[in-house]
Amino acid sequence: MPTYTLNFDSINASAQVGDIVYYTHSSNNSGGFDVADLASTIKLGDITAINTTSIDVNSGFPTNPMVSGDFVSFAKDKQINTSSLVGYYASVKMVNNSTDKAELFTIGSEVSESSK
Repeated sequence: MPTYTLNFDSINASAQVGDIVYYTHSSNNSGGFDVADLASTIKLGDITAINTTSIDVNSGFPTNPMVSGDFVSFAKDKQINTSSLVGYYASVKMVNNSTDKAELFTIGSEVSESSK
């Protein structure tokens, strides 16, 4: 599989090896903004290495190759990067060290059974 090197001025700090890279061709300019359809978003491949100003992506041969000016984005692998807590115990301590009156409107959590 070929490896593409994408060069950037700066790289998003949350990008990591294993993330999936997508690119979108800009279709037109509307009100000073580049506009593109979601249907024109194409998967490039998985990030294999991150350097200070570039990322390496393992990819097949896209049917619609990237061109200068395309919008590049990435997504986390949902099997690896989950958003829920893992474990059997959680403890929370909230402290208000203000001398002014304060009200707490709501507290929420996401709890799901992980094993039996």
